[in-house]
Amino acid sequence: MPREQVLRDIKAAEKEAEEIVSNAEAEREERIEEARERAERIREEAEREAEQMAEERLAEAREEIEAERDQIIEEGETESERLEERAEQRLDEVVEHVVSLFEEEVHAQA
Repeated sequence: MPREQVLRDIKAAEKEAEEIVSNAEAEREERIEEARERAERIREEAEREAEQMAEERLAEAREEIEAERDQIIEEGETESERLEERAEQRLDEVVEHVVSLFEEEVHAQA
């Protein structure tokens, strides 16, 4: 093989090697960029899921608080009604007692 041919073959091989390296570097950069984009999408999705979970938990907590508040109000109203009924029942007794005391006082002065 003539020397010129060998040099051309070497240059062609070097050029091919440079292209392979250049293509490999470009592909590497492209894959790195794709990985970064994918990581960003995963991070954004995780943030959305975390926010959604926080909102769901907050809504659940609000529902629990509302239910507990309603129960406390209901118990308070029931207790208030019970005390009111008891007071009304005792009112008759108190009126009778006051009238009795008044009558005793009137008879004692007479």
